[in-house]
Amino acid sequence: MPAHILDGEAFASSIHRETAVRVAALGKRGVTPKLVFIRVGEDPASRAYVARKEARAKEVGIASRTLVLPATTTLSSLLHEIDSLNADPLVHGILIQSPLPSPLPNDTVYAHVSPTKDVDGFHPLNFGKLLLGDPTGFLPCTPAGILEILRLAKIPTAGKHAVILGRGQIVGRPLATLLARKSPGADCTVTLAHSASVDLPSLTRQADILIAAIGRPLFLTKEHVRPGATVIDVGVNRISDATNARGYRLVGDVDFASISTIAGAITPNPGGIGPMTIALLLSNTVRSAEDLSR
Repeated sequence: MPAHILDGEAFASSIHRETAVRVAALGKRGVTPKLVFIRVGEDPASRAYVARKEARAKEVGIASRTLVLPATTTLSSLLHEIDSLNADPLVHGILIQSPLPSPLPNDTVYAHVSPTKDVDGFHPLNFGKLLLGDPTGFLPCTPAGILEILRLAKIPTAGKHAVILGRGQIVGRPLATLLARKSPGADCTVTLAHSASVDLPSLTRQADILIAAIGRPLFLTKEHVRPGATVIDVGVNRISDATNARGYRLVGDVDFASISTIAGAITPNPGGIGPMTIALLLSNTVRSAEDLSR
């Protein structure tokens, strides 16, 4: 029996509707949530991602603009621009679009954004609040979006075994913390697997919920999946494709064609986690505006 498709676009639309209602409530108080994107350089994928986020922001009533800096921008110049946005009371969210050019240290740049405007949830203070279970911090958008998909799809989590492929700071580690929390929509037993894990298929086949965030195209195949498991694909990978005008196409970490025949539920890619990440970003921006305008 084919897997149930977890339609991220449909789930994201329900969150956008809630966000639009909150934006309208702020508007009655004379507050318009504003999100500023900082893009350094002209990476085509980054340009496309920011354009998509700006379009969704406009749909729900969030004001946005993109500050485009040349790839040769120095660290001091970039930090100066962030300082200006931190100090601007009309700006509620700041997003540094990755990847940054290699000379710029990601950790230093992310940590320079005010924690109260860090709607991506990357600041060390917000990451620390996540680890401590402090709800006043912003959750990183992709892990939070995964939890929302599980909640909206009514997929049981309490007592289930979640296996996460990938231990990165953006998805793997925060997601492991969120799924292990003692709270509704979590309470999982969590295994965090990675490139040094031994006999990976034996680990992943134990999963009731399997999340791939390893950054390797089409890595996850039928041998990794227990029949009936829920499979979440976080990967965004570029592979060569001579039939495509761009010369490449984007694929996930999951071999959807084979796994969808045995999984109980699965996210498509595209159309799965990506839309949910944007939905949580905009929700965080409105929450920032609500908090900063009190």
